[in-house]
Amino acid sequence: MIQPSNDEIVFYTNPMSRGRIARWMLEEVGRPYRTVVLDFGTTMKAPEYLAINPMGKVPAITWRGVTVTECAAICAWLADACPEAGLAPALDDPARGTWLRWLFFTAGPLEAVVTAKALDLLAPAEKAGMAGYGSFEQVVDALESAVSGGSWILGDRFSAADVYVGSQIMWGLQFKSLPDRDAFTAYAERLSRREAAGRARDLDDALIAASANN
Repeated sequence: MIQPSNDEIVFYTNPMSRGRIARWMLEEVGRPYRTVVLDFGTTMKAPEYLAINPMGKVPAITWRGVTVTECAAICAWLADACPEAGLAPALDDPARGTWLRWLFFTAGPLEAVVTAKALDLLAPAEKAGMAGYGSFEQVVDALESAVSGGSWILGDRFSAADVYVGSQIMWGLQFKSLPDRDAFTAYAERLSRREAAGRARDLDDALIAASANN
């Protein structure tokens, strides 16, 4: 891997991973970046990349001497680091509480409960209070409320929260891990019309196609 300069955004990813979320966020931000594609089980687990992310997973972003992993963190960090993109409420904006709430909710209870359900490991009803997500139905109902109050999480203002929450909802609908509710479908349709979402999708799909042809 080429050693990056502090001024260069370097994006470590695989097009068949959660890196697609970070790619979309980068396209929304609109700053130039360099993509480093890693393979599962080989370059992703190599010492050079483990020095960047000891988990050996993607995505990761390096910029200005800082490394950020975890998609929700990448979305929040890029939004704050690139205020000109208008993807994060200011620190003194009350809307920031809502923004952070749904970023953390999606990274926490939603991700956990969807994974648990897929693995048939949901907490039994009598022990649901021990699980941060409570129950699958509670999480889905809360998620629906987040996308039912306006066009976006912050009402009429698109933000980084929509990139992350929206990605989870679109994948949930695609892979049937979330119920096909009208609010989810309408939200996903609005998101799919974002120009940055389309650019990101095309870039990653092209990488998949190129890999298949090799």
